[in-house]
Parts: sequence; C-alpha cells; structure tokens
Amino acid sequence: MDSDVVRSIVYIEDDPEMIDLVSLILSKRGFQVKGANGGRHGLDLAKKLAVEAKPALILLDLMMPDIDGWDVYQLLKSDDATRDIPVIIITAKAQSIDRVLGLHIAKVDDYISKPFRPQELIDSIERVLAAQS
Repeated sequence: MDSDVVRSIVYIEDDPEMIDLVSLILSKRGFQVKGANGGRHGLDLAKKLAVEAKPALILLDLMMPDIDGWDVYQLLKSDDATRDIPVIIITAKAQSIDRVLGLHIAKVDDYISKPFRPQELIDSIERVLAAQS
C-alpha cells in the first residue's frame, strides 16, 4: 500500500470506547477512522464525506438508541451519494438469523460479531475492499 494514501472509514457506533478501539486497530494499517456517535450522526457524516472525499467503507453497529442500524443501512443504500460505499456490520447481535438477514437479504458486504479479534476485522475490511477494486 502506498504510504501517502490514507483510506478513510466511517464507523457508526453508539459506544465511544468501541470507536476508539477500532480506530487504534485500523490506524496501524493506514486507515483513518471517523467515528460517528449513533445513527443520526453517522448518516449525516457519511453523506457529508461522500461529497467531500468518499470513504472507503462504512462500519455499522446495529443496536443504537437513536436509529436502528438496519434503518441506517437502508437510508445509506437509498441515497445516491452513499449507495456505493460498502458496509460491514459489526454487532453483538450474533444469532445466525441476523447474519443470514444481513448477508443474504440486506446484502451487506460483511458481518462481524462482537467480540471480535483485531485480525478478523482487518481481514474483513481487506476482503471487502479487494472485491470493490
């Protein structure tokens, strides 16, 4: 990877500690994580960045107090500015039905269950980005 290229990721999550943790993990791999505290902030941030400098992908929590993550996902996919940005779900909602819903019905790009290993997150992001190019 060219060290001058910084790939940005939007992380929509209602837990600031999770945002900090993921930022730390990914910054070591050349990513810049822009955290959004909750669904409303995340939608606003994703739309703003899509116009300025489109993020490489969006990490999205499902269980948030202001807007449910599935609603955020639908709104992202229905907006021309954010429709083509890949989305990886990161959630504690780990039942197999949720995974099937995410991957096969909603067509998210990947689905990671909390807690996860740092390498699992990195592998998922690299796989999704490779599929985009």
